[in-house]
Amino acid sequence: MKVNKIRMRETLVSYAFLAPILIFFTVFVLAPMIMGFVTSFFNYSMTSFKFVGLENYSRMFADKVFVKSLINTVIIVIGSVPIVVLFSLFVASQTYHQNAIARSFYRFVFFLPVVTGSVAVTVVWKWIYDPLSGILNFVLKSGHVINQNISWLGDKHWALMAIIIILLTTSVGQPIILYIAAMGNIDNSLVEAARVDGATEFQVFWKIKWPSLLPTTLYIAIITTINSFQCFALIQLLTSGGPNYSTSTLMYYLYEKAFKLSEIRLCQHHGCLPCGDDCHYQFCAIQDPRKRRRILKKGASDETNTKETHHCLYSDFNDHFAPFDCLVHFPILLDFDRGL
Repeated sequence: MKVNKIRMRETLVSYAFLAPILIFFTVFVLAPMIMGFVTSFFNYSMTSFKFVGLENYSRMFADKVFVKSLINTVIIVIGSVPIVVLFSLFVASQTYHQNAIARSFYRFVFFLPVVTGSVAVTVVWKWIYDPLSGILNFVLKSGHVINQNISWLGDKHWALMAIIIILLTTSVGQPIILYIAAMGNIDNSLVEAARVDGATEFQVFWKIKWPSLLPTTLYIAIITTINSFQCFALIQLLTSGGPNYSTSTLMYYLYEKAFKLSEIRLCQHHGCLPCGDDCHYQFCAIQDPRKRRRILKKGASDETNTKETHHCLYSDFNDHFAPFDCLVHFPILLDFDRGL
């Protein structure tokens, strides 16, 4: 009876310690997820809340951009998770038997991209991938691997692979450290006994080491999968989902739909489209079709084009005209920078 009271008291104390995080998780994670799922079956606006069933889902899967973003996300996950697991396991197995200084050096080198800010990593890789002065094109041309420079982030055939390579460099640091720590928990007496009995290194690894590393491998695979699904900062800073949505992922697709589109406001009569805080510049199509085509062809960010736009502009979103002092740019709608 006394033992049961002690156990009950310990249970209550445990739940008391867990209560704050459980409340936080319920209010800020679980409840919004349920509300979002329920809202997905309704046509929601500021004035109406109409049940539409699976119409929103059918419209979503009919969206070619969503399908392409989903495929790109699956490719990133399939391409990154096995490589991260195998490469991390290989590096950990090779560095585990080194001395303490060598192990610390390798851990520092591979973990450095993890602790470095995403903006700094992006700047470095943008310079590496630069089609004119990038070191990658220089090395490949010097080794006669390629004959001409490749726009790694501007070519739809190479852009996604370039993003995956960057993601790999920022994903292997933690798994390597975890594998090295897990190898320290393997019973060396079992390894030595197996070798004495004539087991090969592969048999030692598969029969003794791998079962001990399996829980760590499962954790690494789950964490890497989650990180791959959440890949957003690299794509936003390097490609913005382009070219032609070849690097758009589900996270970036949600960002575009939830934030970029919500910032768009229709032009007021004889007014200018308001520019959001995240907007670098604004863009409306010019009334004169010839000048509109010329500016779109040159690129909306050209400074010479901004001087030509101090006049009335035509908005593709409605029939209003807007006198223009700022160049209005909405790549999510016009998509001229992605070749659409």
